[in-house]
Amino acid sequence: MQLSLFSVSYAGYWGQQALDTNAFIAKAAQLGYESVMLAGKRPHLSPLDMTAERIASVKQTLLENNISCSVIGGYTDLSPIAPVEIPYLQMQIAYVESLAALADELGASYVRVFTGYDVDGHNPQAVWNAVVLTLQEMCDRAAAYGVTIAIQNHHDLGLHSDALLELLGDIDRTNCRLGFDAWSPALRGEELYEAARKMAAYTAITTNADYIRFPRYRYQPELINYERLQPDSVRAVPFGEGFIDFEAFFNGMREGGFDGIATYEMCSPIRGGGGIENLDTYASQYVNWMKKQFAR
Repeated sequence: MQLSLFSVSYAGYWGQQALDTNAFIAKAAQLGYESVMLAGKRPHLSPLDMTAERIASVKQTLLENNISCSVIGGYTDLSPIAPVEIPYLQMQIAYVESLAALADELGASYVRVFTGYDVDGHNPQAVWNAVVLTLQEMCDRAAAYGVTIAIQNHHDLGLHSDALLELLGDIDRTNCRLGFDAWSPALRGEELYEAARKMAAYTAITTNADYIRFPRYRYQPELINYERLQPDSVRAVPFGEGFIDFEAFFNGMREGGFDGIATYEMCSPIRGGGGIENLDTYASQYVNWMKKQFAR
C-alpha cells in the first residue's frame, strides 16, 4: 500500500495550524509519506486559484521533495437541494471536471468525490437516478484526462457497503472506483473485516483516521435522572488508540486484493489540540503503525 497524507489535515478548518500547499507537501515528505492527497478547495487546490504559475510551483515542490500527488479530494453533494431553475448538478460536474484537469497536470490518478446527503420530501429512486447520471458524466469527463473517479462512503446515498456496490454497478464506468473507509462502517455497525474483504476489489483509495466514542446524556430535573441521547459523540485520537479495528479492516482489504493508496487524515478536532507539533505527532504515528503492521 502507498502511504499518503491528506492536506485537509493542515488546512485550518477546525482551528488547527494551517500550511499552504507547498509547505504541506514538504511536511508530508518530511514525515515519511510517499504521496499526498490535496484538497480541491481553498486554501490548497481550488480551481479558482490554480494559475499556470501556481501549478508549476506545486509540481516543482513535489519534485524537490521526491513525493507524488496521487489523489485530489473533491467536495461534492449531489442531493436535490437547489431549486429546479438552478443548474446545481451541472456546477458540480464542472467542478469535478476542473479537478480532473488539475489531476492530469499534477500526475494524480484519482479525484475523490462524495454522493449526496438524504433530503426529506424527495423520491429516493429519483434522487438515486440523478446521482447515477451525474456520476456517469463526471466519469466520462474525467476519462478525457486519464483520471478515475473514486466514490467515498461518506454521504448518505449509497452509504452501506451493499448499497455502494449497487451504485457502482449502476454507474457502470471503468474509471469509477471506490474510496472505501473504515470509520463509516465502524460507526454504523458493519462488520469491518467482512465489509473490507468484500469491497477491496473495487477500491482504489482508503482514507483513515481513528476515533473514540462516548455516550451523551441530558439531565431531566423532574425525574432527577438522565436521558440517553443518540448518537454518541466522536473524537479523533492518535491512530491505533481508538475503537476502530484497523487491523481487521486492513487484513480484510489485503485479503480482498487491495494494494492501493492508504491515506491518513485529520478531518476533525483532535485530542491534544491543533498545534503543529501535535499534528505532526498524529501524522507520524500513522506511518509508524502502518509500517509496523503491514510492511510493504
